[in-house]
Amino acid sequence: MTPQNLFLIGPMGAGKSAVGRQLARMLHMTFVDSDDEIEARTGVDIPFIFEKEGEDGFRQREARVIDELSTREGIVLATGGGAVMYPQNRSCLGARGFVVYLFTTVDQQVARTRKGRERPMLANGDSREILDELMTIRDPLYREIADLTVQTDGRKVKAVAEEIIEKL
Repeated sequence: MTPQNLFLIGPMGAGKSAVGRQLARMLHMTFVDSDDEIEARTGVDIPFIFEKEGEDGFRQREARVIDELSTREGIVLATGGGAVMYPQNRSCLGARGFVVYLFTTVDQQVARTRKGRERPMLANGDSREILDELMTIRDPLYREIADLTVQTDGRKVKAVAEEIIEKL
């Protein structure tokens, strides 16, 4: 039985967006990425929001978007890596859908975040140190609300999605 909603949580570079898109295709659900939704609503990118409003301003926007998106039906939602920092996000996600923690090691995160999208949390310092610190803080929060934890290191997106579907 497929849950009404699937919410993907985990650190940056875990594959939440890629796995979410694959899951949505395989389950015939709608895919939504909370960061993309924030950018669409504001008309600016996440780094710009961080620059102008700071992390707290961004997290407030994120909380409003997650509260609204998590009430929809039939979605696969990829959240930002820090979404679990706000207790209200953990409450919304935990109460309104099946939460999957996509776990990846810091080594894998470093490799996956080297190129691609700008990541404001990594802008000011050594990426490995920052990612290690974030994992120490956030991992217990991810685990607190996760209904399922899936390892993504060195795995293809489709294999991760198939494992999630098999365990639903």
